[in-house]
This record gives sequence, structure tokens and C-alpha cells, in this order.
Amino acid sequence: MDEAVAETTTTIEPQGQQLLIPEEVYLTSGVHIGTQQKSADMKEFIFKIRTDGLYVLDIKKTDERIRVASNFLAKYDPSKILLVSARQYGQKPAKVFAKIVGTSVVAGRFVPGSLTNPILPNFLEPEVIFVTDPAADEQALREALSVGIPIVGICDANNETRNVDLVIPSNNKGRRALATIYWLLAREILKARGVVKTDEDFKSTVEEFEASL
Repeated sequence: MDEAVAETTTTIEPQGQQLLIPEEVYLTSGVHIGTQQKSADMKEFIFKIRTDGLYVLDIKKTDERIRVASNFLAKYDPSKILLVSARQYGQKPAKVFAKIVGTSVVAGRFVPGSLTNPILPNFLEPEVIFVTDPAADEQALREALSVGIPIVGICDANNETRNVDLVIPSNNKGRRALATIYWLLAREILKARGVVKTDEDFKSTVEEFEASL
């Protein structure tokens, strides 16, 4: 694990505090609904398996990791954070997040060499990368590994996470789930940076982050 990530994880892990948003909001947005496959890496984030075979993620751990990730990302100049989302339902929330927080974003196809080939016109030099899905965003993740920058990722029950420094366990395929995660992260990062003082000061809504059908 990246040293900066490790330090953040150990110093900010909350102890039994209230969730950032009501539990019902996590549940109705499907943040906890995983896949029918489970990777060994994600075992610690699994709450239970449903009768229909879907693995259910532990929203308390999701909530904890959102706190950790937002405090970690808030330490960086936002222009040095690169957000990547190849998934269709992740592209709009990623773009809205990037606009609100001030990060760079690649929504859609990630051009090979974007982080490793300086002669490319779209060459980027982020200090940290945030992937919506380690599998769908595999090219970006590999390049981040090769240049040695921390990787934060939204990881579903089936994701391999050995190359992700900071895992946010969540459904990373659903429209509402992705909108909720990105909305909440944006709010918490702006609070951590002191841009907004309270939850009520953050005027954006989950609906603004949600991709169209």
C-alpha cells in the first residue's frame, strides 16, 4: 500500500460514528448490491450473500472508506487528481465530480500511453488516480502502477484489488449507486478542504450526478 494511503487509513478510521448519509439512502441507491461472483480480495467487505446469489457489501465499511478516501484526496491539489471512468454509468458522475471538485477526468476510452508516453498530446502527470472500476479501467490502473502513483478505486464484490491502494467497496455498475458515491465523495472532499462548512452548504444533488438511461 502507498505510504500516504496507509497513513490516512490508520489515522482516520472512524470508531462507531453515525453514517455520512441515512442508511436507507445507501440501500435505496443500491450501493450495497454486489455481483454474483466474489473475489478473495473483497471478502472483508462482504456482509452476506442473498438467496438469489448476489453478494451484499457492508455499507458501514463503504461509509468508512468514503471518509478515508475523501480526507486522503483532499490533501492533493485537485488538478493533480485524475478520475477515470470507462463504464457508461460512471461517465456522467465522474464528469460532474471533476467539475465540482476541480480534478482532471477521462470519461470513456482511456488512450494507452496517457500516463507513460510524454509525446502524446493528451499526456497527463497526475499525483493520484481514482478509478471507477479496476477491471473496466485496467489500462489506466496499469499505467498508474508503472509510474508509481497511489490508486483509489470503487470496487465491487468481484473486483481484484491487489493493485488498488485504497478500496471503496460499492456497486460500481449501477446508475444510482455510482451517482450516490460520487456525490458523497464530492461533498466530503469539499468539506475536508474547507470549501463548504456543512452538509447543507453543499447544494448539488444526487440527481445531478446520475447518468441518463
